[in-house]
Amino acid sequence: MYPFENIETKWQKYWEENKTFKTFEDPAFPKEKRRYVLDMFPYPSGAGLHVGHPEGYTATDIYSRFLRMNGYNVLHPMGYDAFGLPAENYAIKTGTHPAETTFKNIENFSKQIKALGFSYDWDREIKTCTPDYYRWTQWIFLQLYKKGLAYEAQTPINWCPSCMTGLANEEVKEGHCDRCGSQVTHKVIRQWILKITAYAERLLADLEELDWPESVKAMQRNWIGKSTGAEVDFAVAGKDGKQTGDKLTVYTTRCDTLFGATYMVISPEHPMIEKLTSVEQKEKVEAYREEAAKKSDLERTDLAKTKTGVFSGTYAINPVNNKLIPIWVADYVLISYGTGAIMAVPAHDSRDWEFAKKFDLPIIEVLKSEVDVQEQPWTEDGIHVNSEFLDGLNKKDAIEKMLDFLEEKKIGKKAVNYKLRDWVFSRQRYWGEPIPLIHCENCGTVPIPEDELPLELPAVKTYQPTGTGESPLAGIDSWVNCTCPKCKKPAKRETNTMPQWAGSCWYYLRYIDPNQEKSFCDPKKESYWMPVDLYVGGAEHAVLHLLYARFWHKVLYDCGLVSTKEPFKRLINQGMITSFAFQRKSKSLVAVDAVIEKDGKYYAKDDGEELERVIAKMSKSLKNVVNPDEMIKNYGADSVRMYEMFMGPLTVSKPWNTQGLVGINRFLDKIWTLSEKPMTQIDITGKLDDNLADLRKTYAKTVQKVTDDTANLDFNVAISQMMIFINEASKFDSLPKAMWEGFVLLLSPYAPHLCEELWQKLGHNQSTSKEKWPEFDSKFCVEDTKEIVVSVNGKVRDKFKVAVGASKDELEKLAKQTEGFKKFCDGKTIVKIIVVPEKLVNIVVK
Repeated sequence: MYPFENIETKWQKYWEENKTFKTFEDPAFPKEKRRYVLDMFPYPSGAGLHVGHPEGYTATDIYSRFLRMNGYNVLHPMGYDAFGLPAENYAIKTGTHPAETTFKNIENFSKQIKALGFSYDWDREIKTCTPDYYRWTQWIFLQLYKKGLAYEAQTPINWCPSCMTGLANEEVKEGHCDRCGSQVTHKVIRQWILKITAYAERLLADLEELDWPESVKAMQRNWIGKSTGAEVDFAVAGKDGKQTGDKLTVYTTRCDTLFGATYMVISPEHPMIEKLTSVEQKEKVEAYREEAAKKSDLERTDLAKTKTGVFSGTYAINPVNNKLIPIWVADYVLISYGTGAIMAVPAHDSRDWEFAKKFDLPIIEVLKSEVDVQEQPWTEDGIHVNSEFLDGLNKKDAIEKMLDFLEEKKIGKKAVNYKLRDWVFSRQRYWGEPIPLIHCENCGTVPIPEDELPLELPAVKTYQPTGTGESPLAGIDSWVNCTCPKCKKPAKRETNTMPQWAGSCWYYLRYIDPNQEKSFCDPKKESYWMPVDLYVGGAEHAVLHLLYARFWHKVLYDCGLVSTKEPFKRLINQGMITSFAFQRKSKSLVAVDAVIEKDGKYYAKDDGEELERVIAKMSKSLKNVVNPDEMIKNYGADSVRMYEMFMGPLTVSKPWNTQGLVGINRFLDKIWTLSEKPMTQIDITGKLDDNLADLRKTYAKTVQKVTDDTANLDFNVAISQMMIFINEASKFDSLPKAMWEGFVLLLSPYAPHLCEELWQKLGHNQSTSKEKWPEFDSKFCVEDTKEIVVSVNGKVRDKFKVAVGASKDELEKLAKQTEGFKKFCDGKTIVKIIVVPEKLVNIVVK
């Protein structure tokens, strides 16, 4: 077996000491010969990497090495997304400073990543939690603030009364705190919000320019959710029909169904709810609001849940027929979507129909249906009925006529709506970027002067929640109390911090110029590298991170600070690497260490239920995580790299199987053994004997295929072709040195440690990454023989080989000499013979 332990340590040390992969903005490289290849950087959790993490890193590393050897200047950096809730939660639990655990985790991550031999320019490493980095995150926030894209508002958050802190949506499980199990409520507090909706149309339109997976673009389109419809005003009235002077505005894409609107629903958080609630219904409405506050948005909008609601005691007037319709309060309407109020057309909407049935509300058919709408809703389109001036019209014509009516009566107008909501940007936590604003009684909200950035986090020992819904920073008086930059009077700092997304919104720009002190990035360097040519990462970031980064980038573009409209030109989502787990009949998963095996079957230790062995996402809780450190120790980094690429196409999920890793390790060992054979100085472009000529043909095909497949990120099939060459080369007692050298260079992006050693053994002093990619002569790829199929009455009966270019007569003659022809045609009448040159001879008999 080849000594991978010594080889890999040796070459990793060499790369680091010689800064082999350090990148410069060399003007000698034209724009078309520059590539920015980027990985989605990791969050350094305490668990470290599992074998799923390096998949994307390996792909980009192979591609980056390939590009360098093909004459490209390549920027390929790595860093850490190091702010966030997990570190702070751990700090509160253990009393350890989050900076201490974060940097310890980063040290471990770096060790694991470097052990895999990735060709990163480590001089460009960034950590989003260091003041020299978040100084510029704060600076960019101030540019947003100056452009009016950052504002304050009172908004609801998930609140745990036991932990006395706000929770992110992912920390709420079935309405309870994921940490302590307490019932979660909603608490309305002051938040900073970014006006991403101002960029909704551009975020949508510019998707068309991107080379991204269509599924990701579709998710972003849906998240932005552009629709064309109408805003309609409903006057508010009492039970007696007298108008109160207030109005409710709804947005609808189907204003043509207004005649079927039989009630309205408002969110429990609607700002007009107190005005809209009658004295008689006040107690019931308040009780309902309290119950709604305990539910997450996901629970509230679950289509399968039983509909709940309470009558407000007031009414609205349907503007098309002046009928009184009741206003209800129901939690399936969210204040964060639309106007927080809807018109309900129960005959033609399943959700409204269920609600109407439960509370005995009128159901009026306005689209001719094929069902009884009293028994089930009709959700398809139809010709309008019961709609006065719309009767007999189709959908398109009815919408146009209704829009004209609404505008003429000044009770509505055509409108474009987006599902996208403004970004709630502040977090009530310690371990995040301080928001660089000061609150002054005289001057209002004042930005910190840019030359005073960064505003650093205070270095204190405890970060206990305040219990007020504010950040732990609010309890640190020595930090909160400050002087107003304008009037010099006492003031207070903003105590909310930024979300984890902030640092990842622009990190790709800081890699370009990580040590710059005068700006976040030198404009010349930015225009040299941007946009990112290839961005590889998990599909879980399809919406939020990618949308937020695009938003920030467009703001920077509008400020004249970046040269491109979009940050990421091409996106690839690598497939998930899964592992075995165990599942109950109820579909719940069971941790590996809670399973016993008996007679080839699996059972739960606690109750003996028989379990099914399934493929699942690697999870610390399921104990099915495969540690890359162990795999590298046993089989070597090159084996791990190549196995992860050989498992299947990059974008497809696939299960980990250590036996497959063993097979790759044997393949690399075979290459090591082959390198010990004598190498001859044969001119492989000249005349060779038949055997070597066949090997040359296989070699030329390998160069051609590995080149094309690597360029297209089809790494698994490139490895398959290299295996074909090695199998053929193993048949020889000696090998042409030129051919072997070419193969070593082909393999080097995939197994760089091994190939550096083999290259040195061949007498070379320069790293393989500095060498030129092998070329091939296409004439050696051309087949000189073709396999011809012999079929009888359309069924394959034999095959034979013939020189390329053989005539139809020759092909027919050779086909008649095959055993298949003799067996199936002798004694039968030949009706006709069809010859397709270089493909087949088909004999028709009867």
